[in-house]
Amino acid sequence: MMDLGERIKALRLEAGRTQEQLASLLGVTAQAVSRWENGICYPDMELIPSIANCFGVSIDALFGCENERTRRIDALAEQIIQMNRQNNGVDVNMDECVSLARSALIEFPGNEKLTFALASVLFNAGYVRMGEDHITDAEGFGIYNVKAHKNNPDWLESEKLYEKLLETLPAGGMRNAAVTELSQLYKNLGESEKALALADSAPNINASAPYLRINAFDGKAGVAACGEAILETIRAAAELTAQIAVNDHTLKPEEAAQILENGMKLFDLICPDGDHGRRGSGMIVRLSLLHSYFLWLSGDRDGAFGALNKALEHAKRFDEAKAAETEEFTSPLLRHVLICTGSAFDTADFAKELPEDWPWWGVPEQERVRAEMTADPRWNEWIKRAGGENL
Repeated sequence: MMDLGERIKALRLEAGRTQEQLASLLGVTAQAVSRWENGICYPDMELIPSIANCFGVSIDALFGCENERTRRIDALAEQIIQMNRQNNGVDVNMDECVSLARSALIEFPGNEKLTFALASVLFNAGYVRMGEDHITDAEGFGIYNVKAHKNNPDWLESEKLYEKLLETLPAGGMRNAAVTELSQLYKNLGESEKALALADSAPNINASAPYLRINAFDGKAGVAACGEAILETIRAAAELTAQIAVNDHTLKPEEAAQILENGMKLFDLICPDGDHGRRGSGMIVRLSLLHSYFLWLSGDRDGAFGALNKALEHAKRFDEAKAAETEEFTSPLLRHVLICTGSAFDTADFAKELPEDWPWWGVPEQERVRAEMTADPRWNEWIKRAGGENL
């Protein structure tokens, strides 16, 4: 690492200043500056902030530690993210994760990346520690039980952190994630007006990232961008079918089951060859788990286990492909799409976790249906094929 004297000299020359000019700014002699730069002595500690200000750099950068600081922050943020992912609906290390995020912010006060990490951890902690509580309104529609959660301490703190972040966060992935989770927090805490204001300040679907990317390319790359936008649109539309099936309690179980089946068929429209990719397979797994719930309620026991088998089939496809760094498709509509995912796309064993994740969404008769389904011998057979342990 370059020592302090060499660093001062390099910054001075970069700024086009003489030793005399720097000395005048700092209120010292030119000989003093010369001695610093030649390593004969070091500046008094009281002068360090003034020297950094003269060159418009941080004190860390003045000492050549900026890269070490950045690496440390990135390493802490990644560690927090990985720990947080382990608490997928179950408290594995939630307290330790929150403690690490708080300690990181004490070490680097005000850092946006670490503030975001703490906000996201607290967002997850609110679900893990207090669970979800959905009730039915007078018209038969599912709503979130705001009364039970409006004082959720994790969510209230997360909300404040996100609101503070949005005052300074530039456009980009971190801001988009903050907006998404903050909007959900507003809903959970019964602050619908804030949620609506946040939505109205956001661009419409044509100005979203997948659609704007289309204008960044031409030719083959432009066609690929169109395919990516279609894939993302279908994935979002399929998830919305689940939201309707779960929240419209006026639907009969067989109607909800049909809605979910149609949602899964959306992927067959763009991937008629059955190669749905990880994005498609991941969503089909979730929809199939929920599909099994409504099929069971409708009295179609065989269909319910057929849906579980479909979930397992797509979960295994997902697990087999998760180590690949790119995602390709064979469908004519998507054949030019090449999505870079990175080898850490998802480290979880999706298939093995299906019995625990069932039915993915919170539904009114979940415990009763689960008890009935687990009493059927086919449930343990399904768990065995998923690689889990029998009940």
